[in-house]
Amino acid sequence: MSEENVNGAAAPAEAAGPAFTVEKLYVKDVSFEVPGAPAVFNEQAQPQLQMNLNQSVTRLNDNAYEVVLGITLTCNAEDKPMYLVEVKQAGVFGLAGFDAATLDGMLGTHCPNVLYPYARQLISDLIQAGGFPPFFLQPINFDALYAEGLRQRASQQAGGLADAETAGNA
Repeated sequence: MSEENVNGAAAPAEAAGPAFTVEKLYVKDVSFEVPGAPAVFNEQAQPQLQMNLNQSVTRLNDNAYEVVLGITLTCNAEDKPMYLVEVKQAGVFGLAGFDAATLDGMLGTHCPNVLYPYARQLISDLIQAGGFPPFFLQPINFDALYAEGLRQRASQQAGGLADAETAGNA
């Protein structure tokens, strides 16, 4: 009924506030390699896993952003590669009405939290389809990673200001 006319007049618009929408979720890139197959399936050594996580944000227009969560998982046994998984899970997100700091936080924490379960499931499916036992990545605290990134940026800026002041006094 909010869209219906009341006595020929349009219904009042609801108060405009910050808005977050998920427009599209998709796999942007995926790769799975088993360089030592089939011999790797006979390995008895304890596998060692290494994970690399990265994120990129591209502004598409005033209120739309593409966020890409990249996860690379490398599994080695006695310095021999067993498998390598690379996934870039992406999404287009609509964000409107946020101040700059909140927008940065949404892009750095909320959007990756939306993308991660999809990337996690895809990685698990690829590993299992590759002939290896099921493997599930543990949850990631994107809020803590974002906060650490903010601390590092603040530290670098403070260091840069101190260097500039020292150079100015020389």
